[in-house]
Amino acid sequence: MDLLILNDGVFSLVPVTKAMLEHFKIYPELDCFSLCDIIRIEFTTYLDTPINLHMMKDGSGYFYGCICR
Repeated sequence: MDLLILNDGVFSLVPVTKAMLEHFKIYPELDCFSLCDIIRIEFTTYLDTPINLHMMKDGSGYFYGCICR
């Protein structure tokens, strides 16, 4: 799984690592899209009107979604 992040007008694919997920309990029935929602909730802050985007808490850019492989 990769995260799609926009930073300074450039989209980047950031691989999700085991270190990023070490404090989550992952269940076998959890699909990729549900895991993407969990990552979005944990690693982003929602910027309300007029921006309407999810910004990464570490300041690395704007979260646009996940690519499931």
